[in-house]
Amino acid sequence: MDNKINEIRRKISTLRAEMTLIEASIRDQVNRDLDCSEASYRLMAMRAEVAELIVRWRAAGGGERLPTVRERLSRSFEDRAGAKVKVDKAKKPGASHSNARV
Repeated sequence: MDNKINEIRRKISTLRAEMTLIEASIRDQVNRDLDCSEASYRLMAMRAEVAELIVRWRAAGGGERLPTVRERLSRSFEDRAGAKVKVDKAKKPGASHSNARV
């Protein structure tokens, strides 16, 4: 049962990633005054598919709260920012180059 739940979650995650790309495409088309109806129909179909997958996920026993796109993006941003700013606590910056006289 856990495999089925995880498979559904992977599908939802993949669809959400594709949806963000389509949303960006729609914004680009709107900014250029182009027709975005085809992309909009695809996006609405994907939203319906995500809604159906969530129903199947809950029916399979998935009970935890799924994060929203904003929560997922902020969490991934925090992970990337935290990985870049790793400081070795054993070494203090400037400790080896002291100008103090003993």
